[in-house]
Amino acid sequence: MIGDARVLQPEFVPREVEHRDGEVDALTNALDPITRGESGETAFLFGPSGTGKTCIAQYTVERLREQVVDIEYQYVNCWRDYTRYRALYRILEGIEGTLDIHRQSTPTDELSERLRSYDGAPYVVVLDEVDQLQDTGVLYDLYSTRDCTMVLVANRETDVFDDLDDRLSSRLHSARRVRFDKYGIDELVAILEARIKWGLTTDIDRAHLEHIADASAGDARIAIGILRNAARDAERAGREELTADLVDGAIPEARQQVRRTNLETLTEHQRVLYDIIDDQGEIDPGELYGQYQERVSDPKTNRTVRNHLQKMVHYDLVVAEGEKRARTYRVSDGGA
Repeated sequence: MIGDARVLQPEFVPREVEHRDGEVDALTNALDPITRGESGETAFLFGPSGTGKTCIAQYTVERLREQVVDIEYQYVNCWRDYTRYRALYRILEGIEGTLDIHRQSTPTDELSERLRSYDGAPYVVVLDEVDQLQDTGVLYDLYSTRDCTMVLVANRETDVFDDLDDRLSSRLHSARRVRFDKYGIDELVAILEARIKWGLTTDIDRAHLEHIADASAGDARIAIGILRNAARDAERAGREELTADLVDGAIPEARQQVRRTNLETLTEHQRVLYDIIDDQGEIDPGELYGQYQERVSDPKTNRTVRNHLQKMVHYDLVVAEGEKRARTYRVSDGGA
């Protein structure tokens, strides 16, 4: 049943995208000056998880690279490379390599200076989960780099701009904003049909695809995960078609796969917060922050912790109930 397993992976970037023409056009227009030897506009892609932001960013840059021979490109996942040093190191990998950089001894300022002194081909940097950066000075480093164009990706606009200093905020205020809304059922069905066309050896009844889309609540990652798991189970069972029982069986696992991925990408401090909530069952913000301060040697500010909690709520790892002083946090059951 599975012809090309790569197509069913969440990180796969298709040759054609479904139901994101307006978003692709907006980002293409922001990057278009690069085709004329100029710097592109900073672009900011925001919206809920699973709405195609990362896919569209990578897809659009790849189309740009087909038009421009001399162009450098680097993708940085700021949830993984969240310190200024790690982000700069990853960015420099895309420009000139980092073989001569000693990760244990090269000062951060030296990396910053190397980036700012860059004088080569136009350079596009996609900063995914940009609100996870612990030091937004990275954005200033990039802004100050000649011929460098930034594509920023995050869930919410306020998560990025609220923590910027006035100098950087004013410079990025003119960024081209591209909003991504959750997919509808018909849109998710179209995405699944495209994956089936290139990844499976058999067609699947539309009713099953609509069921998958409905169970995904607008999240393409979950929808593709359900399809992948159901197709895998069908292949293992020696079946030649997808049935309702296979789809139903694949839904909880796909949700948990996305949840596990989100858990694995939590930073050290976010994981401490999550573990405290998990241990307590339910906890108020004051008690949570107190226990957090006891468990780490370099606790972040209360505001940063609130941002971490908002991020975990957004990714359905934690549930927030009540308002202000009456608010409590508990671990989400992941939609089970």
